[in-house]
Amino acid sequence: MNSRQRRGVLLIAISALCALGVFAGVLAVIRNVESKVGPETTAYELTSDIPAYESLDRDRFKKVSMPERWLPDTAVTDLDDLRGKIAVNPLRKGSLLQSDMVADRPALKPGQQEIAIMIDSSTGVAGKINPGNKVNIYATFEGDRAGAGGKDQPSQSKVIVNDAQVIDVGELTPFKEGGDDDARTREREREGVPITFALSTSDAQRVAYAESFAEHVRLALVAPGSEPIPDDERTYTLAGNK
Repeated sequence: MNSRQRRGVLLIAISALCALGVFAGVLAVIRNVESKVGPETTAYELTSDIPAYESLDRDRFKKVSMPERWLPDTAVTDLDDLRGKIAVNPLRKGSLLQSDMVADRPALKPGQQEIAIMIDSSTGVAGKINPGNKVNIYATFEGDRAGAGGKDQPSQSKVIVNDAQVIDVGELTPFKEGGDDDARTREREREGVPITFALSTSDAQRVAYAESFAEHVRLALVAPGSEPIPDDERTYTLAGNK
């Protein structure tokens, strides 16, 4: 084999190696593309912002498809998993819905029942009460100037329920509150929030009574670990303030 032939064989070998390299590169690219596309699965994306502690309705999500390999382990792939759930934190439009964004709605315990009342937004909620919170429920009752025995009955503020568990907070809603004046025709339109509590039968009766007969019903957020209010401190009158 002369030098020209040897150079020819060498060039052929080099060309073959280059071809193999190009083929290997193309194959790697194809495999990479296939791995990125790969089998797809269903996930859900938020179509609007959702405030914290709000219930999760199906119409606030849209179905999207994405490669299974890029889907987080916590991604929600079935909207049935959201039944009875609420948002843990504010959720943003366009976010991928994941299981660590949601939590179970507070549930009733044996012996409890749900009762909902409308609470004045300016005096009772102030946007800081959420499902799972504990609150004290206060009611104020107007005194009776023609009480039994000819004695005036002072106006009172009472803690009617201590450590009531909030299980749902509704939307801000206009409502009309009736009041008796001399003509018995006065009505005021106000804004309130329906609050649902999990209460025992006796506490539910107290709340229902207060909603019907109290001048005002207010909520006070209770800090975790707080002690219950003693019975002798649950009623306040101006005359008793010393």
